Amino acid sequence: MDKILIITGGNKGIGNGIVEAYLSHQYKVFSISRTTNNHNSYNGITQIEFDLSSSQGLEQVLTSILGSLDSNKIQQITLVNNAGTLGKIGPLAELNGTDITNTVQLNTIAPLVLTAQFLKLTKNWQVDKKIINISSGAAVKPYYGWTVYCASKAALDMMTKTVALEQDGLANGAQIMAIYPGVVDTAMQVQIRTSDKAAFIDIDRFLELKTSGSLANQHSVGMAIFNLAHDQTLANGAIIRIEDART
Repeated sequence: MDKILIITGGNKGIGNGIVEAYLSHQYKVFSISRTTNNHNSYNGITQIEFDLSSSQGLEQVLTSILGSLDSNKIQQITLVNNAGTLGKIGPLAELNGTDITNTVQLNTIAPLVLTAQFLKLTKNWQVDKKIINISSGAAVKPYYGWTVYCASKAALDMMTKTVALEQDGLANGAQIMAIYPGVVDTAMQVQIRTSDKAAFIDIDRFLELKTSGSLANQHSVGMAIFNLAHDQTLANGAIIRIEDART
């Protein structure tokens, strides 16, 4: 029986770490990203180029993936909404409509659309179904200059809770959770550290995390996410921090 992972933004950063973790556990992986990379050298991965900054055609991408699968031969299928963006850093009053729309589209709208389509198309599948939303501590802690990012991640958390409520009463319902990966050494951290202090007044904290070697690496975080996704003790709709899971 096959085990399937569908992930957004699986070609770099935390997404890359998640892909490696699932591949190491014999999952077949479908990675939806704006660009592709040398994952083609791995067995078991199919890369799909798609720009998640637009919803047009997004449902069709997932329909195509699921349509290529035989549910009778699947043991477990997971959707990971990983792709995200910090967006333009700065006070909300200094952002324009395009800046705001692009961030919300990638961080919130794309996961909502993909999750809705995933649930709809797998409704009658007699398989173990999981949805993992990669959220952030910024969903519950406000940061100066991150208004749209914080708000979009908070929306992702509430989506996690409400989908769990809707799925709990279904015979073939899915399990869903949101995970805060912590501060990971990715391109997003480079963006943070090179931002203008006037736009992001907390920059010194993130510079210190890099200097002190306190950033987590994508490989260990990817494996931690895999382990949380398979933790049967967690309630449906759980919101969990990786650092809390390790204590």
